[in-house]
Amino acid sequence: MTIKKNPAINQPEFGYVLRELRQKAGLTQEQFAVVLGVTYTTVNRWENGHSKPSPMAMKLIEKVQQEIAEDSQ
Repeated sequence: MTIKKNPAINQPEFGYVLRELRQKAGLTQEQFAVVLGVTYTTVNRWENGHSKPSPMAMKLIEKVQQEIAEDSQ
């Protein structure tokens, strides 16, 4: 699973991918929020397609994704 860097990514699709990433990491929304330095509500809104992450948050999400990929090898 990879997060597309295409800025035109469909918001509901992004929410699904983000939820899968978080679950693969074994984190709750609250724990994921702490890792990213945002609130639980923010993660919830991203996953439900109500908003999208800032460019800074996307970099942190990509870092988490890379760490998961490295751990699974």
